[in-house]
Amino acid sequence: MSDRTRLPFYVIGHKNPDTDAICSAIGHAALLRATGEEDATAARCGDVPQRTAWVLEKAGMEAPELVTDVRTTAGMICRREVIQADLSDTFLIAYRRMLSSGVRCVPVTDATGHVHGILRYIDLLELLLPNEAQEMAFRTVRASFLKIADTLGAESLGAPISGEDEEDIILLVGASSQNSVNARLKSAAKEGRIGRVLVICGDRPIVQRYAIEAGARALLVTGDNLIDPALTKLAAEKGVVVLTCHHDTASCSTLIRCSRTVRHVMETKFITVVPSEPMSRLRKRLASEDQDLFPVIDPREGTMKGVISKSDLVDPPRLRVALVDHNEYAQAVNGVEEAEVVEVIDHHRLAGDLVSREPIRYLNEPVGSTSTLVARKFVHRGLAPESGVAMCLSAGIISDTLCLTGPTTTDLDREMLKWLTGIAGIEAETFTEQFFAVGSLIATGTAGEILNADRKEFTDDGHKVSISQVEERGLHGFGPRREEVETALRQLVISNGYNLAVLAVTDVSRHHSIILAAGDPDILAKLPFAPVDETLFDAPGVVSRKKQIFPAVSEALQHAK
Repeated sequence: MSDRTRLPFYVIGHKNPDTDAICSAIGHAALLRATGEEDATAARCGDVPQRTAWVLEKAGMEAPELVTDVRTTAGMICRREVIQADLSDTFLIAYRRMLSSGVRCVPVTDATGHVHGILRYIDLLELLLPNEAQEMAFRTVRASFLKIADTLGAESLGAPISGEDEEDIILLVGASSQNSVNARLKSAAKEGRIGRVLVICGDRPIVQRYAIEAGARALLVTGDNLIDPALTKLAAEKGVVVLTCHHDTASCSTLIRCSRTVRHVMETKFITVVPSEPMSRLRKRLASEDQDLFPVIDPREGTMKGVISKSDLVDPPRLRVALVDHNEYAQAVNGVEEAEVVEVIDHHRLAGDLVSREPIRYLNEPVGSTSTLVARKFVHRGLAPESGVAMCLSAGIISDTLCLTGPTTTDLDREMLKWLTGIAGIEAETFTEQFFAVGSLIATGTAGEILNADRKEFTDDGHKVSISQVEERGLHGFGPRREEVETALRQLVISNGYNLAVLAVTDVSRHHSIILAAGDPDILAKLPFAPVDETLFDAPGVVSRKKQIFPAVSEALQHAK
């Protein structure tokens, strides 16, 4: 793959990422690069929340690359250094290029990089070595005299060769008797074809004169034989092109055929692919096609970016992925099933649907934040993150543990946050105040943004569940938005086939949530929160989706009819 794009190695959190998902990806990618994985790149598969954007700006960090699919694509593995033929190339040029490169199929392009056809080695051979039924057709060759002269290495005498226009040329080998050649020339003149005839002969001055006097299109003198200057002058007067070369007559007949351009033999009906097409889809689409080479075409420019072959479809390389802050395919970036998951770092429950071909590194511990686990990996390796990375990891811990006040907080969270804030040069309490003071999503976001800013999808006991959470400083802004948000929540249930969807609006200053729910009425009736009405619940002291909300939802699913 030396001439192919180097496949990326993405460190990526879950869909609808929160601060911990994005910041732990940044931190772990930095750690991997520091320990030899120079291709490790932090990525995200959703929009950057407003508070997370504030953290990144304060830390002087770029937002991770947006990656919505981790399937290997044609653009990633195509060969960029392509042996190809030009529309103006002769058979001989293309044949020699393919022979020296050891390829049997090449795309045919123009000067702008647009592909016009596919040229196969076998097609050239069939045209250069025709069978008996084809031999008559090969007496007529469409080529330009400039290409013929170039292919033969011939000197041009007589009438000048003008332009590169191709012509239908009738080959007449002057190897028979003088009378026979003369008769054939007269017959061609009578039929009006003499202006297309190219006479090929060696040291035969009489035949040379017959060809020029008859007004043939051209005369080719082979074997380094001479032509009388008087005949050359006569040829110029009558507009007859005269070529001389060192090849013998038999070789010249073959080489003239080789002077045709490849446009006459290339396959113009061919299949192309676009760079974004996943290899898994191409395998199904192209496996049965009678084409060995597929140009990869930029859909905007129409130019060729590379090629893939049938052999590339057999077992294409996979993108490497490290998952952070989740371990379920339902929450992961699209196409993760076709990627090579090499590592998982998480602090949530095990879902059971993550599989791998080979053993992987798997770290899952009951701490308050994935950023805590990433920070400890730095410590274990005797490394310290840069200040910007340390600030991001601090923000991940602060957001997930509500600055060490949430029910998921552990001593390790406290230890790592103290270490990280020292490196970042920030004070945790002040940073927390500033972080949660950044724009209220309830006040400014659309209903879709409120539901999707931090939403996770779960499957529990055969039920599909969505849990969204919005953290605010106070709950007073929810009332005016309830009807709008509830309508969107019901639509989310219908669109995704959820048994239950809930939105938790959490007051981080008072450790108090209200829960809005939609879905199966039997499940709603079993939610262990204080009901305000049929779909709204009061949940004082509830702040953690992982440790409080999801277990409550799971209990309701088990007890519902």
